[in-house]
Amino acid sequence: MTRLPAEWEAQSAVLIAWPHASGAFSDHLASVEQTYSIIAETISEYQNLIIVCRDTEHRAHIQRQLGNGKRIFFVSAVVDDIWVRDTAFLTIDKEQELTLLNFCFNGWGRKYAFMSDNALNHALLNAELFHGHSYADLDYILEGGSIESDGKGTILTTRQCLLNPNRNSGLTQKAIERRLAEYFGAVRVLWLDQKNLAGDDTDAHIDTLARFCSVDTIAYTSCKNPDDLHYASLKNMQNQLEELRTLDGDPYHLVPLPMPEPIYNEDGQRLPANYANFLIINQAVLVPIYDDAMDALALERIANCFPERKVIAIPCRPLVHQYGSLHCMTMQFPVGVVHC
Repeated sequence: MTRLPAEWEAQSAVLIAWPHASGAFSDHLASVEQTYSIIAETISEYQNLIIVCRDTEHRAHIQRQLGNGKRIFFVSAVVDDIWVRDTAFLTIDKEQELTLLNFCFNGWGRKYAFMSDNALNHALLNAELFHGHSYADLDYILEGGSIESDGKGTILTTRQCLLNPNRNSGLTQKAIERRLAEYFGAVRVLWLDQKNLAGDDTDAHIDTLARFCSVDTIAYTSCKNPDDLHYASLKNMQNQLEELRTLDGDPYHLVPLPMPEPIYNEDGQRLPANYANFLIINQAVLVPIYDDAMDALALERIANCFPERKVIAIPCRPLVHQYGSLHCMTMQFPVGVVHC
């Protein structure tokens, strides 16, 4: 049996790629690095953290900010962007043997430069941390943020992303379902028709919209303001979620997450701030917050989904200036993957 483990299963490490002065965050680098430092220090309290840095000079710069933190390891690689959720390996469990899957990455449909990001996983394979594992290079474009797994064979995704011709042109929904069954052992795919949040350039990644919290619980982005441009769309998504059933045939327990007040960049573009982009790690859940009145409610509702884990607020307002948040910039690896 092949399966894609759920995020709440035990992990060996989390991967991040530290921003650099030459990258997209150059205009907000100081505030972004402050957020990165909080995230790095928080994750390393609970488990191993791997940081992708450009070179020894960049590594020294990061270490000056973090100090000599335990459980922090470095891998040198040049990346185009820092959103490793979409570029790093996805790990499958096949008969209790872990395999690292290296999907193709094309810059979210050739919107951005991507050649270095597409080469990231081979750089990781050269690091001692990842030695000794089976891996597969797959001729198929897929980003980690575009799918959610319950660990039991259910994949949740959006048609707007996986069926977009800018990824795997010519493949039908049935053909893509066959690919997901082949790669992840998916016994079923739950499709949502849902356009992206304003400012999201991923073509509606599911990790900004609806997230498995357990095999029978889904937390989702909701909107109660009828004047908000997302109101009708997210209500339609809620209706679709209400129609979905668990593997046992029961309705899912649905947990609506509020939206923060709109955040805009210097050009007046609305940014895709949301609370669904949380990260589950060992014994904790890291939740993005935005210095907004809805932060407390989002934290409370997510805490109710994870009663046995500590819920930790992470200020992520700087991150959304490059159209992503906390889950987008991280990738977890199950126990047994990383040799730290």
